[in-house]
Amino acid sequence: MTTKSNIIEKTNSISQVRYACSIGSLYTAAAIPGVIPITHCGPGCADKQFMGLAFYNGFQGGGYGGGAVSPSVNATEKEVVFGGTERLRELIKASLKIMDADLFVVLTGCIADLVGDDVPSVVSEFQEQGVNIVYAETGGFRGNNFTGHELVTKSIIDQFVGDYNGKKDSHTVNVWSLLPYQNPFWRGDLSEIKRILEGVGLKVNILFGHHSKGIEEWKNLPKAGFNLVLSPWLGLRTAQYLEKKYNQPFLHVPVIPVGAKETSRFLREISDYAGLDKEKTEAFIRSEEKEYYYYLEHFADFYSEYWWGLPAQFAVVGDSAYNLAMTKFLVNQLGLIPSRQIITENTPDEYKDFIREQYKHIAEDVSVGVDFVEDGYIVGKLLEETDFGHKSPIIFATTWDRDIAKKLNGHIVEIGFPASYEVVISRSYIGYRGALSLLEKVFTTTIGKSA
Repeated sequence: MTTKSNIIEKTNSISQVRYACSIGSLYTAAAIPGVIPITHCGPGCADKQFMGLAFYNGFQGGGYGGGAVSPSVNATEKEVVFGGTERLRELIKASLKIMDADLFVVLTGCIADLVGDDVPSVVSEFQEQGVNIVYAETGGFRGNNFTGHELVTKSIIDQFVGDYNGKKDSHTVNVWSLLPYQNPFWRGDLSEIKRILEGVGLKVNILFGHHSKGIEEWKNLPKAGFNLVLSPWLGLRTAQYLEKKYNQPFLHVPVIPVGAKETSRFLREISDYAGLDKEKTEAFIRSEEKEYYYYLEHFADFYSEYWWGLPAQFAVVGDSAYNLAMTKFLVNQLGLIPSRQIITENTPDEYKDFIREQYKHIAEDVSVGVDFVEDGYIVGKLLEETDFGHKSPIIFATTWDRDIAKKLNGHIVEIGFPASYEVVISRSYIGYRGALSLLEKVFTTTIGKSA
C-alpha cells in the first residue's frame, strides 16, 4: 500500500519539534556508566535538554551524570564579550575536586562556538595532566542531538580510546543502535539486544546503559571483531570511521527486530556473518520461540474473539528506527494495514532513498510510502487527510499527536519523543520479550478506550 500527499511543504519554522539540539548529546555521554558531561553553554541550555529528553519523555531521569548533576558554565554577557575559556577552566578544576567520574565530556553550546572559545586548548591542558576528559563541539547550529551523538562518540574514540593495532576477537561486537534518551525505551531495548546477541554466542560491547561496562568497554572497542549498526542510518558514520581507523568491518542491519519472525531472522544473519556455531544459534532461537509462541497462543483467544473491536489500520509517527521496526512487525505479525508512515528526526538526505527502499519491502505483497516531516502542524494535516477506513485507527506516535488521534477517534500509543504520558523504567518493545510488552500495550490501549 502506498500513500501520497500534496501538502508537504517547506517552512521557516517547526512546531512541535521532535528532537533536541546538538548539545542534547550530553545525554549520549550521560548514558555511559561513570561518565559525566560538562556543558559550556548559556544558562538554562542543559536544563532544557534534561526536561525535554530525560524528564517529559518517559520520565527516565538524569541518572549518575545527567539532570542536575551535570556541571555547566552558565555563560553570561561577560563570557560573550570577553570569552569563556577561563570560566570553563575553573569549572573543570572544580568538577575534578568534587565529582567522581571515569570520564568527563565537555560539550559546547551556541555561545562558545559562536564567540570562538578555544575549548580544545583548555581541555588539552587537563589531558596532558592525565585527566580522562574529552571535548565535542556541539553548538545547536551544527544540527540536532542525532548529529551531536556521532560528534560525541567520535570525540571519545579519538581523544580517549586512541590508536590500536593489536589483535581482534572475531566473536566480539560493538553495537550502534538506538539514540539514548531520545528513544524513551532505549535502556530496555539495549538490554534485550545484548541478551539475544549473547544468547547466540557473541561477546557484546553495548556501550550505553546499565549493561555497559562503561569506559572499560569503550577502551576495548578496537579489539572487537566487527561493528553492528542496528538502525536505518544512525551509527553508520561511526562504523565507517571505525573501519578506516581500526580496519574494523561492520554489518548494517537497518530493521531493528521486533517479534519472533524478525528477531530469529536477525540472529541467523548475525550468526552467519560472525561465523558462530549454527547449532548453538538454532538452539537459542528454538528456546526463545517456544516461550514467545506459548504466550502468543494464549493471547490468540483474545485476538480471535475480540477482532470486531480492534483497529485494522495504523500510522506510525517518529524516528526512522522505531518507525521501520514497528511497521514491519505490525504488518507481518498482526496483519494490520499501514496507512501513513512519517519520519520526524530530520534524516540526512543521503540516507532517505535507502530508507524509502526499506518501506517498499515491508512484506512480500506490501509496499508502503513514507514521508519525511519535522513540522508537527504538517504531521497533523497528513494524519487528517489519511483514509483509515470505517474503524478507529491506532496511531503510534508522540504526546504531540494526542489531539489529532482524538480528532480521528483513534487510539494512540506513544513510542517516541516526547512521550509525556508514559513512565518508562526498563520496558522494551523489541526482540522476543519486547514484542510481548508491545502487544500488551497496544491492546490494553485499544480495549481501554472503548471501556
